[in-house]
Amino acid sequence: MNILIARAVNWASVGIVLGIIAGLAIVFAVLILIVTKVCHVHEDEKVLKILEHLAGANCGGCGHTGCEDFAKCLACGKAQLNDCKATANEEKAIIAQIADIPFTAEEATVAVVRCSGGALAADKFDYVGNPGCVNQMVYQGGRKICATACLGGGTCQTVCPVDAISVRANGIAFVKREVCLSCGACINACPKHCIDRIPASAKVYVACRTHCKGKETMSFCQMGCIGCGMCSRKCPSGAITMVDNLPIIDYTKCTGCMTCVEKCPRHCIKRTDDAALPEIEIKTKSV
Repeated sequence: MNILIARAVNWASVGIVLGIIAGLAIVFAVLILIVTKVCHVHEDEKVLKILEHLAGANCGGCGHTGCEDFAKCLACGKAQLNDCKATANEEKAIIAQIADIPFTAEEATVAVVRCSGGALAADKFDYVGNPGCVNQMVYQGGRKICATACLGGGTCQTVCPVDAISVRANGIAFVKREVCLSCGACINACPKHCIDRIPASAKVYVACRTHCKGKETMSFCQMGCIGCGMCSRKCPSGAITMVDNLPIIDYTKCTGCMTCVEKCPRHCIKRTDDAALPEIEIKTKSV
């Protein structure tokens, strides 16, 4: 026979325990309120308004850690508005009024990869290691003989905030003009400095950065500029000058007639609407 033993509940003890728990809850709630009050970060209204009009790419192309950091520097006069290339001029004009800073509209730009080498440029060695151009640079400045050649490692591709750049099968990074923000993230990341900005309205660009003389260039690249000056001599508007064996285009004079594209014997002056390499038999080898 089961015998149930009833024990009287000590309600006084239960009340004490519940009182202690309630007291601790109140104490912690007060502490949380105090900490929240003390540690509260006061957002600058001016910074928030600036952020509303920035492109929001957080690319770092302006030299700051992100749009918020850039906005804070703008608000206190420690940054130049045109350091941001991703934000449209219309939005910059509004930001200038908010931050009470000077602003002059700049012509829209786009990034281009100034190299035509890729698989047509000779290698010093076969690279085997961690991916990325920066990793390649650790050993002898990269695998290409040309000091300014695109390494095709895709570092630019990994930092682009809008996937506007990719490495093609020919071993050269290529920028999609219609997607590019011209933020500068790829320009800052490229260890070979072979990515540059040109006006978005430009019709042609020089896809080479080597300053080597013709004979030397021909020894390591089938596409590199040989400094012959043909483009400069044939340009009907005088928009091209030769500087240290490399053509420089004055886009204020360029009419987009394509004479330079047609006359360049190395095909390293390209149309901006068709930057693909022409089909040329690859003869160069690693040395």
